[in-house]
Amino acid sequence: MYNVFIDGKEGTTGLQIFDRLGKRNDINIITLPEELRKDVNARKECLNSADICFLCLPDEAAKQSVSLVVNPSVKIIDASTAHRTNPDWVYGLPELSKERRAKIAETKRLANPGCHATGFISAVAPLIKGKIVPNDYPFVAHSVTGYSGAGKKTIAVYEAQDRDKFLSSPRQYATTLNHKHLPEMVNECNLTEKPIFNPIICDFYAGMCVTMPLHVRLLNKKYTVADIRKYLSDYYCGCNFIKVAEEENVPAFIPANELTGTNNLKIYVNGNDERIFIASVFDNLGKGASGAAVQNMNIMLGLDETTSLV
Repeated sequence: MYNVFIDGKEGTTGLQIFDRLGKRNDINIITLPEELRKDVNARKECLNSADICFLCLPDEAAKQSVSLVVNPSVKIIDASTAHRTNPDWVYGLPELSKERRAKIAETKRLANPGCHATGFISAVAPLIKGKIVPNDYPFVAHSVTGYSGAGKKTIAVYEAQDRDKFLSSPRQYATTLNHKHLPEMVNECNLTEKPIFNPIICDFYAGMCVTMPLHVRLLNKKYTVADIRKYLSDYYCGCNFIKVAEEENVPAFIPANELTGTNNLKIYVNGNDERIFIASVFDNLGKGASGAAVQNMNIMLGLDETTSLV
């Protein structure tokens, strides 16, 4: 039996982790009474009595929680952006390589990936690693997301009966082009230039589609759509949660909520001789947040990574 504490259980990601783990018989979830939820001493006691802690908090609060952990055996999974480019923490995308998976299994400090970043990195990092795309490629990525990723306040706004009419339309945001996921996208893909990243929030609860179109003329040599599809398929061969769609399974319309409720991520590759289309589709609350966190917890505890996720 493993003792787990979720610091920030009241947020969207925390609640999803709580629901996923609450169905398991190998997990004991340590909880705090509502009146002690923000009591530093009470949180410190919980943090240090757990085998593994999830931090579902704003960045500064997450850093404070880490500072409260004095028990050297406690493992931490941080769902905030606070430690995603910190070299002392392991970035939790195990499918990137066998070496990354081994580091996740050994670490006591893991940074859970951001949702948009998961979609971008899963498609781009293998192409950079395989020297198919130069690391100074001028990426332009678009990400369509359900409104749940913006947190409880935004969820309430979208689900209000008297809501603003503009919420029915897709809405561009982060228009300064400095989205908080950019540092991890650059870091994990070993890019020398920041991509132009264009997130779009839409009127559906959960799901995400991140697209990364490529100009064939800017690749390191001429590749076809079939070449890129096969390379990515081979790269993720044997992975439980990331799959690449075969040519005949690429639909005319790709829904962003296709994999809602799962921890799966599907990569679509299409296009023509001059331009190649790549899209990562997944649940922003699943592989983009709580599902990934539970997957990483399973690996860190030496369990089957698919436990409670299939």
